[in-house]
Amino acid sequence: QVQLVESGGASVQAGESLRLSCLASGFTFRGACMGWFRRAPGQEREGVASIDFHGSIIYSESVKGRFTLSKDDAKNTLYLQMDNLKPEDTAMYYCATIGGQCSPASAGIFGRWGQGTQVTVSS
Repeated sequence: QVQLVESGGASVQAGESLRLSCLASGFTFRGACMGWFRRAPGQEREGVASIDFHGSIIYSESVKGRFTLSKDDAKNTLYLQMDNLKPEDTAMYYCATIGGQCSPASAGIFGRWGQGTQVTVSS
C-alpha cells in the first residue's frame, strides 16, 4: 500500500533552514504528482508546493522564493528545502500524493499523505 514517511522537522530560529524528506513506497514514484502541505494549530490546511509529471513545480505565494521542492526518483524521495524560515512557517508538514488537479491547493484533499513532521520556528 501507499506509504509516505516524512522526516527532518525540528525547532529552529527565524532565518534558519531545514530540509524535509519524504520516503515513498507502494506506488510508482516516478511521474507521480506529489507535494507538501502544512497545518498549523487552529488553522486550515495550506498547500505549500507541488510537482507534476513533467517536473513542473508550483509554490504557494507564502513560501515562494524561500522553499524549494525537489525529488530523487532513484531514491523514491521527495524533499522540501526551507530557507529563511519565519515563525509563521510553524506547522506540521505533510508529504502527499496529489489526485485531481496537480497543484498545492489539492495537496491534502485528494490523494494520500503521511503522518507529518513538525517544524517550529521561534523569533
